[in-house]
Amino acid sequence: MRDIKIRTASIQDLPAILEIYSYYILHTAITFEYDVPTPEEFRLRMEQTLRMYPYIVAEEDGNILGYAYAGPFKTRAAYNWSVETSIYVAKEARQKGIGTLLLAHLEALLQRQNILNVNACIAYPKEIGDPYLTCESVRFHEKNGYRLAGRFHDCACKFSRWYDMVWMEKMIGEHVTPAPAVIPFPQLPTEKQNWN
Repeated sequence: MRDIKIRTASIQDLPAILEIYSYYILHTAITFEYDVPTPEEFRLRMEQTLRMYPYIVAEEDGNILGYAYAGPFKTRAAYNWSVETSIYVAKEARQKGIGTLLLAHLEALLQRQNILNVNACIAYPKEIGDPYLTCESVRFHEKNGYRLAGRFHDCACKFSRWYDMVWMEKMIGEHVTPAPAVIPFPQLPTEKQNWN
């Protein structure tokens, strides 16, 4: 049994996290970002996320194997109970259950914040055999209880190829009125942030 620890990311993890993400920027259409962010820009992104939402890493023997975080689905107040999730696993650590582990822990933390809807924005190839993108992310999310909510066609161009984008959604809480207040991640009781 592998001893994989899931914990909140820190700024000290930035080089390892950015290295994981850089591969997907430079070699895949999984992210539609073109240029690798500077460490300073990436640090600001991490800090902004952690003001409200979880940003977690999977670590084994001091090595970061992957990371996951949530962000606002939309900025209007009525959307407060919905988030967009992101998960990236190191190239050499894929297909080993790391993504599933990260997603389960991320969703558990979001539930404690009273988040009800988790949404994934996923790049989708136009044809089978695309050299930069597969349907693996869609299959991964389906396996973890997400369902297709919508598809946008020819909405992004990377590597001189046009790509679709799909939204997938999952409900992780009961929709009641009045809706419970969303608790910012840093305000969760400490014991609720310990998950190993």
